[in-house]
Amino acid sequence: MKDPHTILIRPHITEKSIRQSYGDPRIKDDKALVRKYAFIVANDSNKIEIKSAIEAIFNAGKKTKDIQVTSVRTVRIPGKSRRVGNRKPGKKPDLKKAIVTLAPGQMIEDYGV
Repeated sequence: MKDPHTILIRPHITEKSIRQSYGDPRIKDDKALVRKYAFIVANDSNKIEIKSAIEAIFNAGKKTKDIQVTSVRTVRIPGKSRRVGNRKPGKKPDLKKAIVTLAPGQMIEDYGV
């Protein structure tokens, strides 16, 4: 079993991911809001490992299980070619991004915003 902190590398903070973390603005009831969060994860991790890592990290030290992940979607982002120095070709590293959906009414407090 992998360490949860090696699976989750960092939160992916963009305007779109912040909008998704607030949920649908048309829903006024906080208990019905479905929130989504984006994370940069390890390239060799799968959806089951990502789900258990998020639940382990954000439920650590709590007596009640607050965070429940309902779905995980992943996307692989290939690294772009870059010039390094004068003429040498280089390449940025490949990334894997996970969009995590929580159960209705739940939110992650320390997401990084």
